[in-house]
Amino acid sequence: MISKALMAAALIAFTSSAFAEEATHHAKELTPADVKFEDNAAFPKGIRTVVLYGDPSKPGLFILRVKLPPHSVIAPHTHPVFESVSIITGAMGSGMGEKVDKSKGKVLEAGALLLLPANHAHYVWSEDQETILQVAAIGPFDLTYINPKDDPRKK
Repeated sequence: MISKALMAAALIAFTSSAFAEEATHHAKELTPADVKFEDNAAFPKGIRTVVLYGDPSKPGLFILRVKLPPHSVIAPHTHPVFESVSIITGAMGSGMGEKVDKSKGKVLEAGALLLLPANHAHYVWSEDQETILQVAAIGPFDLTYINPKDDPRKK
């Protein structure tokens, strides 16, 4: 079994080399004013996203930001690939499993990192403040809700 530290190091090394290669062809600088969040049908109403780099639906590195209003919950779900989630602002509750149970989760403050293996059931929530997350992964990426009734795309 590969250790979490080894997986994180591999991701950082791969990501760094991917950015370095891309930067030699297409340097890009973004300011907060450049970041325009939009509704995303895969998430509950009020949660907004913006793709900063790449295309989550295609092979390759992508970076996505997610803005959660206060008291938001993203129901238990999985992703087909390894996912790295950085908490940029606010605080994010993180729980593992197929049912939301905040008492078994952990609140991660700004600056924290959540590393999730592929197909690992988890759920997240925001506390009393707006929270911004940054997701980095290698696509193609998807969000599959454990309970299909939780999927806003099916409502």
